[in-house]
Amino acid sequence: MQMPTAPLIDRSLPALVQGYSWLPSVLREGPDGVARTRVLGKPALVVRGPEAVRFFYDEGNVRRGGALPGPVLSTLFGHDAVHTLDGDAHRARKEFFLPLLRPDRIAGLVEHVTAVWDDAVRQWGEAEQTVLFDAASVVLTRGVCRWAGVPLGEDTEEPKDLARDLVAMVDGFATAGPRQWRARRARSRQEHRFTQLIEDMRAGEAAAPDGSVLAAVCEHREADGELLHPHTAAVELLNVLRPTVAVCWFVAYTAHALHLQPGLRERLRGGPAYATAFAHEVRRFYPFAPFLGGLAIRDLAWRGVSLPAGGMVLLDVFGQNHDEELWGDPFVFRPERFLEHAVERDELVPQGGGEPRTGHRCPGEGLTIGLLEALALRLADLDYAVPDQDLRISLRRIPARVRSGFAVQDVRTTSERTPTPV
Repeated sequence: MQMPTAPLIDRSLPALVQGYSWLPSVLREGPDGVARTRVLGKPALVVRGPEAVRFFYDEGNVRRGGALPGPVLSTLFGHDAVHTLDGDAHRARKEFFLPLLRPDRIAGLVEHVTAVWDDAVRQWGEAEQTVLFDAASVVLTRGVCRWAGVPLGEDTEEPKDLARDLVAMVDGFATAGPRQWRARRARSRQEHRFTQLIEDMRAGEAAAPDGSVLAAVCEHREADGELLHPHTAAVELLNVLRPTVAVCWFVAYTAHALHLQPGLRERLRGGPAYATAFAHEVRRFYPFAPFLGGLAIRDLAWRGVSLPAGGMVLLDVFGQNHDEELWGDPFVFRPERFLEHAVERDELVPQGGGEPRTGHRCPGEGLTIGLLEALALRLADLDYAVPDQDLRISLRRIPARVRSGFAVQDVRTTSERTPTPV
């Protein structure tokens, strides 16, 4: 049945206050997982659920081009990024990212990152205190740059500076004020740096390792056969580095989960199947991406609710990952749910839904899962003290994070434990 076409109130401002609860609260006003509202001056359709995911990612219904607000492009993704394209142009650009999905490439990244992590753990043991969020961001930056063939001054402050900028791009995409301005400055600084690097590579003034991500982005051609513009190539290179470093959010969340449920440590040590389930549950349970948006290509209707062409379609990611109908006990952290039954592709959507090879689902999802499995196992194998700190996670802040970053002291591996006297 068609809903009445009453005037819609613009709900943009409440998003800044309500955070992750914004779209779930809008959906409670509509029937059966769909609601009408107005956002940024446009009529909007809010949807949730596996069928809605397929509706959202159908290129005959929704396009991404023009849907992402300028502040998001200027901080998180970058202008002219693959996220802004549709159709053949999107598929051609995504050819750059697809080789990163190969199991051998994922394993290579994990190997580089874990090697850096193991070196860093020794330094953490000597430090008075280590904030895992910050320390993991530097580990991930060093590891992904080695894997991608990006030159990085290992013995300088450059890894920390780059890590700080990559974190800032993520941290400031959904807010106004200081965090957004830090994100804009960080993106501008690193886009300039990597544009120059691409130009130097193409001019023969520097060389990228054969088969590296850096070499691939320098050589990638668009659907029209032209090389990527150097600035666009820099944007896409950052779109490999940035989401990899964003795994530091999940590292801090992993430490948070292990702190609240210490018994999970032994389960993690029990084998790779539980590590995979644990990684899925961290991405489902803890808040990261709140929602995704696109523009209606034509007049649409979903479950009897209409939207004119050009209106916005918003997919409630956080709400779907905490939908009681899908998960039963959505606000309980329980990795076993992923061992009890197979979860369909469009049910778990922390990094978007649909087909990653052809659609807009994040092509780096496999990298995130591989890294999180490995780093969760390593965290479970560490002994450390957790000093008094603020471990709250505010759902009003987007992206949310452990307020303290999760500080630890007296870090050592299980092999370094002092045997208990008998």
